[in-house]
Amino acid sequence: MAITTFDGIDQVRAAVGTHLGYSAYTEVTQERVDQFADATGDHQWIHVDVERARAESPFGGPIAHGYLTLAISNELLPQILEVRGVSLGVNYGVDRIRFPAPVPVGSRLRAGAELVDVSDVKGGIQTLVRITLEVEGGTKPVCIIDSLSRYLA
Repeated sequence: MAITTFDGIDQVRAAVGTHLGYSAYTEVTQERVDQFADATGDHQWIHVDVERARAESPFGGPIAHGYLTLAISNELLPQILEVRGVSLGVNYGVDRIRFPAPVPVGSRLRAGAELVDVSDVKGGIQTLVRITLEVEGGTKPVCIIDSLSRYLA
């Protein structure tokens, strides 16, 4: 069950500027990084060659792909936000994505979310939710996503 649940579009509109909560942590394993590399064809050594990454990487070991970090947000956001009483909710895209810090393999990530804006679109609303992913014990975010979703009445 989501931490923040809205019943209908009017409740979403009324919550602009609200921090919606935090997800549980999820671990970023080497197996997950390797599977992502296989799925995308991105086998850059800083992600998949553990020994070389430990020896040569400025990060001290392998790190997750930025786009894997982005994809993990889709696992975590439903733990934070649910909109009920709509006929359809759809991912519309993103306005901006930033990767301010690396995600070391073996670290744990969680997401926080804030409802930044709501605007009217034909048949419903469009939301801008800022999703901030952080590594447990980290000093700065690892990914900030301005995510756009549409909810139709």
